[in-house]
Amino acid sequence: MDFKSFDRARRNAAPLELDLIESFAQGKVSRRAFIKRGTIIGLSAPLMATIISACSSDAKTATTTAAGATTTVGGATTTVAPKVAAGGTIKIAIQTPAGPLDPIKMADLGSYGIVAQSFEFLATLGDDGDIAPGLAESWKPNADGSVWTFKIRKGVKWQKGGELTVDDIAATMDRLVDAKNAGLNKVIGKGAVKAIDPLTAEFTLLSPNGNFPYLVSVFNAQSLITPKGYVAGTTLDKEPNGTGPFKLAKYDAATGATFTRNDDWWGGKTPLDGTQFIFSEKVATQVAGMAGNEVDAIVQFSSDGGEVLLNDPNFNLVAARTSSHRQIWMNTREGQFVDKRVRQALALSLDRDQYVQTLFKGKADVGNDHPVAPLYPFYDDSVPQRKKDIAKAKQLLVDAGGPKIKATLHCGELQEIPKLAALVQTNLKEIGFDITLNVESQKTFYDEWCKTYDPICDGGQELGIVDYGHRSVPDVYLNAAYATGTWNSAHYKSEPFNAAFAEYQKALDVAGHKAACKKLETIANEDVPYAIPYFYTLLSGHSKKFTGLRWSALGQLFLDKAATTA
Repeated sequence: MDFKSFDRARRNAAPLELDLIESFAQGKVSRRAFIKRGTIIGLSAPLMATIISACSSDAKTATTTAAGATTTVGGATTTVAPKVAAGGTIKIAIQTPAGPLDPIKMADLGSYGIVAQSFEFLATLGDDGDIAPGLAESWKPNADGSVWTFKIRKGVKWQKGGELTVDDIAATMDRLVDAKNAGLNKVIGKGAVKAIDPLTAEFTLLSPNGNFPYLVSVFNAQSLITPKGYVAGTTLDKEPNGTGPFKLAKYDAATGATFTRNDDWWGGKTPLDGTQFIFSEKVATQVAGMAGNEVDAIVQFSSDGGEVLLNDPNFNLVAARTSSHRQIWMNTREGQFVDKRVRQALALSLDRDQYVQTLFKGKADVGNDHPVAPLYPFYDDSVPQRKKDIAKAKQLLVDAGGPKIKATLHCGELQEIPKLAALVQTNLKEIGFDITLNVESQKTFYDEWCKTYDPICDGGQELGIVDYGHRSVPDVYLNAAYATGTWNSAHYKSEPFNAAFAEYQKALDVAGHKAACKKLETIANEDVPYAIPYFYTLLSGHSKKFTGLRWSALGQLFLDKAATTA
């Protein structure tokens, strides 16, 4: 270790920063975890580089990929740019949005991808697949993580006129608190944002939170910044606006959306003149369009059914390990699944290894009925992995009084989910469950998931499968699906879980997060309001005629650096 460089670098560090620096120096966190955590708490890139260089114990030499190659990091990807030509339009195949293009209340991957073309986040997607400065140039917490200060970019303009200020950010956060979507209402209250000056926003949280920047980033899709005078319920297609690189020019809810370059974008002139999104509810149609050169990129597809793209020499494959998963929900409040032994029996009937091989050709991590994915640095692998055990499942049903379960399993027409539903139906037959499948359009499916989710998820069906896209930390899953009720289709309520989640939120280091996650994993696995069979690898890609595309694995495709190849 270079002790002089190390001491100089740590001399002016705040206590929270010093704790991370010391943990890295002592080998308690990896280089990647250090960079990730350092970004969250506001360490500058030069300071992190100095610390890594000084310690250099587990630092790995960076590799340079060939032009046009695809680099995958965490939940996103970036394509290294070869020589490019100015101008042109790219056509993208994407899932049909399931609802209105409402930046605040949207809840489906198709809408996420479209709205993020025009509106932007305080923290955007970095080239390494994690968060990076967006509308905010930087951020810093106080000593305990209860107050976060964000420095806003100067000269950011709204497409309809006027400059971005802290007043816009404060108004956006108040609207998000009112909407109670994605759980921000449990982290901040109305009036949480104070303008220190027109470009400095101070967030006072309801309680300390070590991951707060993620909750106002690309990985919390509803946290897009909208203008101060924005009225809740306004949609992008009815009132096009934003601060982003592209302006909505045309929208048809059934067929697609067209965007043109925003010449006043703070990030400069985009290489492309415009973009065009082609909608389809069926992935097979999207894959066929990509294989037939009718589109230039596909936002997401499955290895099962997408083999033609995996073997196409003209296709740049994007593959990234993610926390994206499916939740098989069971109503814990009323009906046939109130007894947790029935829920455990269902979970024990699932052939997770078969799902990973059949649906993903091995490109997935086996799930253990909790949303803390194995890729997270604070994942605890000591919680025993649940495996298929028909005898144990049948015994649990006997212990529960021998209920004769007859139910409808609801799911949407999305990616591999219909095939998963059929496999689950077959597995559940082995323990005597009589399951009928109801596979429907995503546009109507969400009515079965939650009849209402403002202010809480209520009503809905007792059994179904819902999709959850990638997040770089599990906060949204833990909060919205388990703790707050916003997306809690299982109507799950557990004080021990909520207490462990509060402990997790207050943690400011990897060790604290990991200790809390072990409790969360254990409780969720025991109570099993949701069976989570796998976390799958994102598969996307594009024609080699284009370069510079970036995916968030949450249905957002960033095209500000996209260009045609020369």
